[in-house]
Amino acid sequence: MPLQIGAPAPDFELVDHLGRTARLAELRAEKSVVLVFFPLAFSRTCQGELGALRDDFAMFEDAGVRLVGISVDSKFALRAWAEEQGYGFPLLADFWPHGEVARAYDAFVEDRGYAARATFVIDEAGVIRAAFATPAGEPRTIEQYRAALELLRAG
Repeated sequence: MPLQIGAPAPDFELVDHLGRTARLAELRAEKSVVLVFFPLAFSRTCQGELGALRDDFAMFEDAGVRLVGISVDSKFALRAWAEEQGYGFPLLADFWPHGEVARAYDAFVEDRGYAARATFVIDEAGVIRAAFATPAGEPRTIEQYRAALELLRAG
């Protein structure tokens, strides 16, 4: 398992799929953040996972959290994918230095060169309140997200 519940979330600065700078400290300044690391844009399992998040986006809005995806893809690939799939949440490019943020979260698969399927729920103080991951090729479920949001509410 990557970073543990109760640990401080490593801060970062990345570019989103629209070319805007995104800093974790600013993202969490007004509301908690759900970071969703995923291996690669346009891959079947990732598309299914992020499509489920898109389709259940109201769950995150109702919980008052900001949903953010992160992969090692370039901002250009992420933009094309976001537009094609209609993702209404930012996708951040951990492109260069390659996988630096995923490494900071112990969520980088060195022998594959991409992020693991790992999710972190970070409160406004920058503390990880929930975290979960699945093995390669196994998608995360909406139920896992619901349980993580409950931990945030209870915390």
